[in-house]
Amino acid sequence: MNEDLVRKKMENSLSHYEKELATLRTSRANVNILDNIYVDAYGSKTPVNQLSNISVSDPSTITVQVWDTSMIKNVENAIIESNLGINPQSDGATIRLPIPKLSEERRKELAKISSQYSETAKISIRNLRREFIELQKKNQKENNISEDQLKKDNVIIQKITDEFISKVEKLQELKNAEILKV
Repeated sequence: MNEDLVRKKMENSLSHYEKELATLRTSRANVNILDNIYVDAYGSKTPVNQLSNISVSDPSTITVQVWDTSMIKNVENAIIESNLGINPQSDGATIRLPIPKLSEERRKELAKISSQYSETAKISIRNLRREFIELQKKNQKENNISEDQLKKDNVIIQKITDEFISKVEKLQELKNAEILKV
């Protein structure tokens, strides 16, 4: 059994989950909330971070400097349509995104979304566990691996799975604490 492969695949799931969490908006400015915003530019959908320089100018403001000033309106519209709850303010060359304080209702809604992302990540990790266990059973038949070795390998796979599920739960707790903090 290739323990490194199991870890690598589960690490990929964890990494994807971390990226999803980063897109959730909290009361602090975070450039990652713009990661899933695509702009109609030059005949195709382009990520906003490929059309501009995005930075945090203060704890409650994100600054977007669009390289091609003819694209500013398109970027503004994409941000408005993204349902982030942020109203862009433009001075012709720079777009400022003031991050409003979250209402209690919105905080709870974001915590639920965080929980959904967490559950999806756990399902992904469990599916990988199932795939590797099935692969081990197939290898047992083909390579005459003993029943004892199969059980040992399955225990190792389960330990790795438990480790990654625990990491997902810790990340979820941290994100929920960040979201619910007033």
